[in-house]
Amino acid sequence: MSGACCAPASGGGEEIPGASAVRVRAPERDRAQGLRAMLRIPGGTFSMGGDDADAFPEDGEGPVREVRLSPFLIDATAVTNRQFAAFTRSSGYRTDAERYGWSFVFYALVHPDARRMVREGTVAEAPWWLAVDGACWRAPYGPGSSWTELSNHPVVHVSWRDASAYAAWAGKRLPTEAEWEMAARGGLERARYPWGDELLPRGQHRCNIWQGQFPQVNTGDDGYLGTAPVKTYRANNLGLYNTSGNVWEWCSDWWSATWHAADRPETRRDPAGPPTGEAKVIRGGSYLCHASYCNRYRVAARTSNTPDSSTGHMGFRCAADLPPSP
Repeated sequence: MSGACCAPASGGGEEIPGASAVRVRAPERDRAQGLRAMLRIPGGTFSMGGDDADAFPEDGEGPVREVRLSPFLIDATAVTNRQFAAFTRSSGYRTDAERYGWSFVFYALVHPDARRMVREGTVAEAPWWLAVDGACWRAPYGPGSSWTELSNHPVVHVSWRDASAYAAWAGKRLPTEAEWEMAARGGLERARYPWGDELLPRGQHRCNIWQGQFPQVNTGDDGYLGTAPVKTYRANNLGLYNTSGNVWEWCSDWWSATWHAADRPETRRDPAGPPTGEAKVIRGGSYLCHASYCNRYRVAARTSNTPDSSTGHMGFRCAADLPPSP
């Protein structure tokens, strides 16, 4: 796909039985507390999609269309390393990257102790991605690194299957692409970013993306070279943090660049995406996005990856249905 800085496909190439099956659930009190902490999005109609001049037509960002959603709940932030650690302790779950034995790490972030763990070969169209043995959510930069130093950062090296397993454990689910975009927009109609149309309002950084010349030089002017804590920068008008940049976020939908184009009930009212597919939608961009190569930190931008893929810049946040009225 164009802009392969976004998300190279990984996975071990074989099906892993039970990779997303979690029989243990979080304690009921914790599940209820987690639901109470979520943001309530009132639903309604919004303009989904974009028609930016520098968009990627092959991604199917358009057409701009009126979509109606029922009310729903969504997390204010991406799931953190600390939260994911609680999940794995409770359930004994092992991620796809742990089962496969490796994951993709951006070349400039590989821990010195992990350099000997880099596999031969690279992603042809994105040589900055290195396959590192032992890289996973516990060791985000490869062996020698630890999540404990990034406890309030978004968990990474999680596949769609891993994200779905966490959501089920927590009594939640992954957001649909339409829910994600409505919430990410923060009530701003057809704005380019969650805060408006200007990338640097009053010269202030509002998201964690690449500054400098990609992929050689990142000046870190926004304060971060890799991930940032989940509540970095100002929340949007609905209370969501970091829906542009930082990490890509998994959605529940199967990917298609064309399924949503036709005006029919299933694409305009609580759309849930195509019934089948080979890849899942990811949204929001990451700390590696740059206008010269992958400007997918725009709120309408979208791309995809296979359900078992994991990288050092893909995470997720959860959504949920409203609880029934008493």
